[in-house]
Amino acid sequence: MTIATGGLAGLDLLAEIDRLRKERNAVILAHYYQEPAIQDLADFVGDSLDLSRKAAATDADVIAFCGVRFMAEVAKILSPEKTVILPDMDAGCSLEDSCPPEQFAAFRAAHPDHIALTYINCSAAVKTHSDIIVTSSSAEKILSQIPMDQKIIFAPDKNLGAYFNRKTGRDMLLWPGACIVHEAFSETELLKLKALHPDAPVAAHPECPAYILDHADQIGSTRAILDFALSSPAQTIIVATEPHIIHQMEKAAPHKTFIGAPGADGNCNCNMCPYMALNSIEKLYIALRDMTPRIELDADTIDRARKPLERMLAMASGTVGMGDLGVKVTGD
Repeated sequence: MTIATGGLAGLDLLAEIDRLRKERNAVILAHYYQEPAIQDLADFVGDSLDLSRKAAATDADVIAFCGVRFMAEVAKILSPEKTVILPDMDAGCSLEDSCPPEQFAAFRAAHPDHIALTYINCSAAVKTHSDIIVTSSSAEKILSQIPMDQKIIFAPDKNLGAYFNRKTGRDMLLWPGACIVHEAFSETELLKLKALHPDAPVAAHPECPAYILDHADQIGSTRAILDFALSSPAQTIIVATEPHIIHQMEKAAPHKTFIGAPGADGNCNCNMCPYMALNSIEKLYIALRDMTPRIELDADTIDRARKPLERMLAMASGTVGMGDLGVKVTGD
């Protein structure tokens, strides 16, 4: 890939990125929602937490995280000794934006009999006010270990929390945040698409509203959606999450047809994450060249945010209970 404009004129960016990756001893991570060109040059492609854990297991000195800010923060929390760079520091998240740390802390203080189960899609500062972090793939297993009479705040995704309320029979108190990508799907347009492809199953992320999930044949994390798409015998699959994940599906199963679930205007352009789109090959090159922008977190934030992450990992493994992790529950 050669750039012929601006200050990068004539550079072979892919070759330069590969050179800098070696010089910096860097590992490049790409979330499934990144543009295909970034996915194809990354060392690892995947879900946010899985990427951070893989990076932590390497001997890399630098983590270049092609994703959004909260993901890069998790990488820094799990690898505080490594330098973590993000191609564009403005690559935020509507869920993170919906849950300012000060407001969340006040909300927690107003409900002292609740524990805070917080989705990983939040800032490091919000994580410091949380008891247990969850992912869309680990939440149900973690909830199964919490007494049914324990009051819970679930933040920041109201749709994800509502999904687990329905699935587990709980009545968690939901913070009113939502993902702008998954809220953009149209039930009317989805039904039209299903009518055109009656044999095509729908795979949806649980960040979608209930009116989309009600029509889904598979509900799960981005990794679970990818696994379903590849293992399903269906030759056409409708995908209700950010459409850049389809790149991995098409690479692994080129004989199948994958269709992004539509937005209100009948196409899925509005369902592309505008924050993920801020990253680019050019910005990745500049970040590796200049070693900026960097994720900077103070030691206290890292320590306090790591605790609920470690609780999640321990509980998701099924080997440690809440009482062993110092989380106060009803009756303690």
